[in-house]
Amino acid sequence: MLSVSCLSALLLHTVCCLYIRFIFWLEILFIVAAPFSPSQIPLYTKCITRLKVILIFYILQGRTLILKDLKSHESLYLVCITQLERRMADAGNKESAPIGGDEFTNTELENNKNNTMVEEGSTLLRRMEISVAEAEKRTGKNTVNMQEIFTVYLIETRPIDAITEGHNPAPDSLWRRYSEFEILRNYLLVTYPFIVVPPLPEKRAEFVWHKLSADNMDPDFVERRRVGLENFLLRVASHSVLSNDKILYHFLTEEHRWKEVVHETGFQAKADSRIKALSATFRVKNPDKRFTEMKLYSDELQSLTSQLLRVRARVADRLYGVYKVHGNYGRVFSEWSALEKEMGDGLQSAGHHMDAYAASVDDMLEEEEHYADQLKEYLFYAEALRAVCRKHELTQYELETASSDLISKKQQREELATGMVRTFSFKGMTNKLFGQETPEQREAKLSLLEEQIVQGEETVTEKTVECEEYVKGAWVDMQRFKEQKDRDLREALIGYAVMQISMCKKGIQVWTNAKDCFHKM
Repeated sequence: MLSVSCLSALLLHTVCCLYIRFIFWLEILFIVAAPFSPSQIPLYTKCITRLKVILIFYILQGRTLILKDLKSHESLYLVCITQLERRMADAGNKESAPIGGDEFTNTELENNKNNTMVEEGSTLLRRMEISVAEAEKRTGKNTVNMQEIFTVYLIETRPIDAITEGHNPAPDSLWRRYSEFEILRNYLLVTYPFIVVPPLPEKRAEFVWHKLSADNMDPDFVERRRVGLENFLLRVASHSVLSNDKILYHFLTEEHRWKEVVHETGFQAKADSRIKALSATFRVKNPDKRFTEMKLYSDELQSLTSQLLRVRARVADRLYGVYKVHGNYGRVFSEWSALEKEMGDGLQSAGHHMDAYAASVDDMLEEEEHYADQLKEYLFYAEALRAVCRKHELTQYELETASSDLISKKQQREELATGMVRTFSFKGMTNKLFGQETPEQREAKLSLLEEQIVQGEETVTEKTVECEEYVKGAWVDMQRFKEQKDRDLREALIGYAVMQISMCKKGIQVWTNAKDCFHKM
């Protein structure tokens, strides 16, 4: 028998659950049915807070019979909260403002303002559904008029508003080659050097085990690359800065004119100079410790990730061999069953289990490639992170060079103004050899130096502001990248471990079934 206190607690719990459910549906009805106006933003903000509290309550009570439809409530909550936040963003940002807020530096904002769709607090992924639906092989002539086989990918887009309002319009679609994805990414690298730009999937298979084809036209590889290209677009479209670039929007919506638009930006010349600058050898006198450590981290991340991928490829080779050897068990048991009358059925059944176990390794290792591709993404991410750090070093080096030139010019002015020339300087040696300058020559040089000093001071000021803004924007994005990396790699490694556990359980089950077959003989 339950005590009075237990019954009271259970009754109170039931009443609370029913009340929470009533409030939940009341909030949902308010969002869906009530007309929206900007003056209601405070009220809607409170509504969002209440819904979040209710969702937490649902999660905590998710195992009770009263709230057994938790999943449907979560889905409805997410749809409504997205719709509500979008209404608030649309109503609260009628005046145009630069996308990304403080993440844009003034210099980058001035350079890229014509290429930015201005809608603060929003990303393209919240306004548009994006997918790379399929891949297709085609033949055509390349730039040197030779026949070639290549792969194109179908990009489909659909506005989110139409989906949330209950419509299901046919998606807009266009075809893109891998090389066009490369052009887009190179444009983003040049235009937003302070951002860790998401990498593209590999163009040719790397770190593969020997049974996997390295041919870039292999259907399995093409499918994995299709998934990687879709992931690239989703990464870019969810970034607070990159997603609002007009060139990206043209890439997704205009099949033929897109290349003309992107080349009109002149990014290719900047890309060539960027490669030369980043490959040049120079040394910074006062490096930023944070960026130095981040650069070393990117090197270690690339090294360790590549080692992990090599180990995984070797393990896959060994595992493939072990599984296929079980097929020999199946063959032997099947042949043996033909010799035995009473034991034949048991041996035959055990052989079938072994054959199924040996055949399962192909699908299993194909699934494992999915996790390998996730690791490869961060192998390539390391290069993007290093490029951001390298660009900061270049910016710092240009600032230090400008400051050094300014100090040198001021020293020359002082020497000309006072007539005090160092004996072992170049100026002192020329005076010893060719005599002193006339007053008119000195005045002309002083005037020229004054102009150069003014220009030098302006250059130093500009470089200082540019460096500070770059550090601010780059550090914010590197912290965003770190959070993303930690989350993604944790999920990938957990998924990989779960898959390995499932493989082991499958092996145990096969041998358990074989044991049962032997018992029946």
